Amino acid sequence: MDPKPWFRLKENELLERRISEFDLQIQGSGIQTLIERLYAELDQRGLTFHPACFPADEWFCPVGIPAIGIPFYLIHSRLRRLEQKFMLELEGGTKTDFMKLIRHEAGHAFSYAYQLQKKTRWRQLFGSPSKDYPDDPTTYRPKPYSRSYVVHLDNWYAQSHPDEDFAETFAVWLTPNLKWKRKFKNWRAIKKLEYVDQLMTKIAGKPPLVNPKFNPKQHNGLQIKLKTYFDRKKKIYAESYPDFYDADLKLLFTDHPDERSHVRANQFLKSSEPKIMRYVAYWTKEKKYTISELMKDLVYRTKELNLYVRKDDLDTDSKTTAYITTLVMNHLFTGKFKRQK
Repeated sequence: MDPKPWFRLKENELLERRISEFDLQIQGSGIQTLIERLYAELDQRGLTFHPACFPADEWFCPVGIPAIGIPFYLIHSRLRRLEQKFMLELEGGTKTDFMKLIRHEAGHAFSYAYQLQKKTRWRQLFGSPSKDYPDDPTTYRPKPYSRSYVVHLDNWYAQSHPDEDFAETFAVWLTPNLKWKRKFKNWRAIKKLEYVDQLMTKIAGKPPLVNPKFNPKQHNGLQIKLKTYFDRKKKIYAESYPDFYDADLKLLFTDHPDERSHVRANQFLKSSEPKIMRYVAYWTKEKKYTISELMKDLVYRTKELNLYVRKDDLDTDSKTTAYITTLVMNHLFTGKFKRQK
């Protein structure tokens, strides 16, 4: 093995290393204080069980095991930079986002530790935990105006599955100073929050019913090359894009010689991509990598159609942003990028 510390390797060398070789430790890292903050929040509620945390390839709880996997890249600055470069964002990269995600995973951990999902009332309120997850958890069809679910993580994640509904409700209940009784006063979801409040009062100070020993290496997904990790993640977030309506693109731009400016549409999209992507990601909460792939497809298609920005069109920026936002939102709610005719 190269005697040089792994974090000083050249990028191409680092990508060929297995993530497990990095020997990443939460203890002493920047995220340790955030995990301790979670434990302090639990203590304030009288909950003495502290779920163990371990480096993993994503945020999750192993099924049936009350422990929390935390993305490995959050442990070291070099890996954070690579994640940002390849995926365009860091899930849990800010203190606020980290705490929202770890509170959610703590909800799963408590459900497993105290077998809460087996309770009749749990099933009446949240549904059957045996319900199948969507083939791709990022493509469920939420109802954004539903008040039967709390809103915590992006994209109305509580609506994706009964287990996620409980975890989201637990996270809202645990969040300090949230005043959930007031915020969700007129929501049907208040019944779920009140139930969680009652449940946690009952188990306060009690040890977990289930807390098996487990080997994180069997669950963390880190026995792969860093390059493979990024390839897999890109594939998950990428979409099988359909052909876009040429008529839509010709409304945005033009192929008529008399209406053309000197700016080609594909060049305009490339130069505007950072700003457009930032706005679309902000309003849709879609992954930046997914939007980036969509933009690449638009750049390719406008080049093929030989389109140009229209002369004296000062609204091209806003029109293009609105169009891409429409495509992304349609995909979120219908599973299709094309707008409905």
